[in-house]
Amino acid sequence: MPFQAGDFKSPASAISPPGRPLACDATVGGGTETVNPAVGGLAPGNEPCGWRGVSSRCAPVKIGFLGGSFDPVHFGHLMAAQDAYEQHKLDRLILLPAAQAPLKPTDVQSSAADRLAMLRAAVEWDHRFEVSDLELRRGGVSYSIDSARHFRAQFPNDELYWIIGGDQLPRLHLWKDIAELAKLVEFIFLERPGFPVKARPEIPGLRLHRCDGHLLAISSTELRERVKRRLSLDYFVPHKAIVFIREKNLYCETP
Repeated sequence: MPFQAGDFKSPASAISPPGRPLACDATVGGGTETVNPAVGGLAPGNEPCGWRGVSSRCAPVKIGFLGGSFDPVHFGHLMAAQDAYEQHKLDRLILLPAAQAPLKPTDVQSSAADRLAMLRAAVEWDHRFEVSDLELRRGGVSYSIDSARHFRAQFPNDELYWIIGGDQLPRLHLWKDIAELAKLVEFIFLERPGFPVKARPEIPGLRLHRCDGHLLAISSTELRERVKRRLSLDYFVPHKAIVFIREKNLYCETP
């Protein structure tokens, strides 16, 4: 099943998400006019500010990125995305399914095309969230630094935030080229309200922002086991993703 062209889902990503208005004054050919980057004529990715040929004076846009295998996507993923979006007043939130997570080499069971389709089905109604197939199209091990370089080049004037679980903080120093990554993006880490922050990694220039999240004890491994045991995924997984799993017979040991 081939991927759709371009990084982002369509057509929902063409709708301006709630938050900071994206329309701004821009200088075009010596005059000033109002430009809304959510409508037509932009480079791929719907760049909100400073696109080619336009000298923009709008404020930087806050863009969050939440990566993962999403095999399958579940409400724990989506609640984390919503918590980060709301608490840190993000303008856009991009879900970034990995081809293969570097620290979880056996975490993926379904195909890239199926995981992408499940994720798009789960959030296609929600104009706050977008889905990028960048890492799936690239293939191989998905390192955050490679994606951060791509998005920093695409959005040079905006604020980029990598969203991670608080349990990843002690291992953050193991991430590939973490010193460069810390310069390209800021980190939002999710923690349970009232819980102390885990050991803060000693990484020069690291910018950390806490997000007290509604952390749900759901794991994709557990959900795949539920399917094998013919248990329900209701209240764990968005309904459209459940329908897709059933139609494709995913996670079953035998058809």
